[in-house]
Amino acid sequence: MAARAFNRLIWLGAGIAGAAGVVNTALYNVDGGKRAVIFDRFAGVKDIVTGEGTHFLIPWVQRPIIFDIRSRPRSVPTITGSKDLQNVNITLRILFRPLTERLPQMYTNIGVDYDERVLPSIVNEVLKAVVAQFDASELITQREFVSQKITDELTRRSAQFGIILDDISITHLTFGREFTAAVEMKQVAQQEAEKARYVVEREEQRKKAAVIRAEGDTKAADMLAKSFAQAGEGLVELRKIEAAEDIAYQLSQSANVVYLPSQQGTLLNLH
Repeated sequence: MAARAFNRLIWLGAGIAGAAGVVNTALYNVDGGKRAVIFDRFAGVKDIVTGEGTHFLIPWVQRPIIFDIRSRPRSVPTITGSKDLQNVNITLRILFRPLTERLPQMYTNIGVDYDERVLPSIVNEVLKAVVAQFDASELITQREFVSQKITDELTRRSAQFGIILDDISITHLTFGREFTAAVEMKQVAQQEAEKARYVVEREEQRKKAAVIRAEGDTKAADMLAKSFAQAGEGLVELRKIEAAEDIAYQLSQSANVVYLPSQQGTLLNLH
C-alpha cells in the first residue's frame, strides 16, 4: 500500500510538472515600450498587435515576435553632388519608430530588422534628390530651407513603409578640397578688395580735406586783403601795437631783463 501511494505521488508530481511546463510555454511577456505580433503555423501572421503584459498563446502552434516601438537614433552618411557638380559629404541623424498598427504588415513584408533594410536606402535616395537641387553656396546659406525640404520628403517616403520619423537633422555637411580651397581664396580676395577700397576712400577724404583747407586759406587771405585795403595805415599800426604789447608782456615775465628809461640825464645818454 505504501509503495502504491508513493507511485501515485510520483505520477501526480509528474503530472503537475508537465502541466506547469505546458502552462509556462503557453505564456509570454511583452515588456514596456514593446509590442508583439503572433505568428500562427496554420493561419500565418495575425493582424492583432499585443500590448504590454503577460499573454496566452497555443504552444508549438503560435510564437510571439517582439518589436521595439520606442524612438531610436540612427546616423546615415552620404556622398552626393550639388547642382554645380561639387562633392558634398552629408550626414543625417534621424529618430525613428515603427507605426504600431502596421507591425503585422511590416513583419510580413520587411521583417524585424526593417531599419536596416529600409532607412539607409530611402535616406540616400532623398538626400541625393534634394542636394542636387541646390548649389554648394546655397546649401550653406539656405541650410534651414534644405533641412526642411529633406524632412518633408523623407517623412513622406518613410510613411510608405510604416516608419515614423520623430526628428531629422543635418549633423555634418562638408565639401571637397577643391571647393574649400576656392572658398578660402574668394574670402582672401574679398578681404583684399575691402582693404583696397578702404585705402581709396581714405585718400579721397584726405584730398577733400586738403581742398577744403586750401579754400579756407584763400578766403581768409581775400578777407585780410580787403581789410587792409579798407583800413589802410590804421590797421597796420593796430597790428604793430598788438605785437609790441605781446613782446612787452613776454619780456616782463623774464627775470633776466632790466628796463632803463630813455630820458636825458642817464649815463647811457652821455655824448
